[in-house]
Amino acid sequence: MEQLLKQIEDYKQEIAAFSATDEKQVEEFRIRFLGTKGIVKAVMGEMKNVPVDQKKSFGQLLNEFKVFAEEKYEALKLNGAGSQSQAASGLDLSLPGDPVPLGSRHPITMMRNRIVSIFQRLGFAVAEGPEIEDDWHNFGALNLPAHHPARDMQDTFYIQQNPDWVLRTHTSSVQIREMEKGKLPIRMLMPGRVYRNETVSARSHCFFHQVEGLYIDENVSFADLKQTLYFFVKEMYGKDVKVRFRPSYFPLPNQVPKWM
Repeated sequence: MEQLLKQIEDYKQEIAAFSATDEKQVEEFRIRFLGTKGIVKAVMGEMKNVPVDQKKSFGQLLNEFKVFAEEKYEALKLNGAGSQSQAASGLDLSLPGDPVPLGSRHPITMMRNRIVSIFQRLGFAVAEGPEIEDDWHNFGALNLPAHHPARDMQDTFYIQQNPDWVLRTHTSSVQIREMEKGKLPIRMLMPGRVYRNETVSARSHCFFHQVEGLYIDENVSFADLKQTLYFFVKEMYGKDVKVRFRPSYFPLPNQVPKWM
């Protein structure tokens, strides 16, 4: 046991005298004394050879040795970091840093922001809603009955665990949510991503971006809708663009005449 005590004392002197000027030397200290095959672990392993009546006193001694090595390691880490800072002190820290290249906005984001900006000038606010929507807001509240073709699996992504939830097929569901709040008048723009279970090609994708508008107030007519669209097209594509309005009709399946 006297030999072990002398060995521990020699190690403590070596630890106390150890100095490090960089992180590499600090790591060398850690490996030599505190690593999985280091000196501290080897010394602690000698407890099995200590007589039973001396284990308590030797246990305290070995624990103090371990703490001594760990405290030295922490001090070396701090001093090593300080040395690194001192070595770098020769640099002129007042000089501007190297420019960091930044990415640019996605074209879709740029187009969306431009559309929103035009409608905001007309007094429209922006409303957003969840992309995972329930059946009522996505279909039922829009008068799309259970047999409507838009509900077919070939058009809609249904949530497998719960078929009453879908990836929204349009941002019209946001209109329903805004009307449910009961706050009138409403002048809202609903931009967002929508999803359709369609074949991906060079000209289409299974998700795309849509912008819808909702205007509810007294004395609002079809003329307001037409002029709003006319203003938007002129602002978006230029004053010289020619505009033609073509009315259309999309009947529900049970309203389609037999001759169609």
